[in-house]
Amino acid sequence: MELIRGSNGVSVVLPHGGLLPLTYIVGIGRNYADHAAERGAAVPERPLVFTKSPSALCLDGDEIVIPEACLDEATGGRQTDYEAELAVIIGRNAKDVAEDDALGYVAGYACANDVSARWWQKDGAGGQFCRGKSFDTFCPIGPRVVSAELLPDASDLRITCRINGEVMQDASTAEMIFSVPELIAELSRGATLPAGTVILTGTPAGVGAARTPPRWLAEGDEVEVEIESVGLLRNRVRETAAAAVGEEVCVG
Repeated sequence: MELIRGSNGVSVVLPHGGLLPLTYIVGIGRNYADHAAERGAAVPERPLVFTKSPSALCLDGDEIVIPEACLDEATGGRQTDYEAELAVIIGRNAKDVAEDDALGYVAGYACANDVSARWWQKDGAGGQFCRGKSFDTFCPIGPRVVSAELLPDASDLRITCRINGEVMQDASTAEMIFSVPELIAELSRGATLPAGTVILTGTPAGVGAARTPPRWLAEGDEVEVEIESVGLLRNRVRETAAAAVGEEVCVG
């Protein structure tokens, strides 16, 4: 299924016509034990949940634009990180869903990059992740949505991130602490996940912040997120000291 960007944001083009707008993004932190360990954090006993603004969405081939706020020394300096993730797109409203029924609510799967500004995530917003995750263009998704009918089981897929051809992350979705059905069941408890919800299921080890020295995204980098049976998402990075008035950037 194709992903398109219109005046109301990013939507999935459904097989039999119509659009499914992507209007709500839920992220899961530390859902791979090795990633939790590299960040010096305990493995969570319950899903670590945060949200991400839909205005962060951009598509395969679009630029990841690092804003002045993520370059300025007064607000943390260089800090923009990559996170390869399996994205789950909810196809119909889901509330109080039983784990055994959860996959029936999935429209499909896509590659995603949960781009993160680490100072803003950790220090710049009172401990809440949303601010550091929600800058414009900080959620590339694509290159398409693979229908759940074509991919009924996403529980053991190889997930890889490369920067300029160098492998930075390489794992399997089988390593997730909380599976896709578990996440849908938990997130829908007492709260509706509307059709068009994107669940970012967490990233494996190998992020830039955990490296010595840190490997931050920079001008000209090409970032690839590849997931077996799902596809290859590719985006270049552009830095901007301050976006020029009237300059168009990808904002969903």
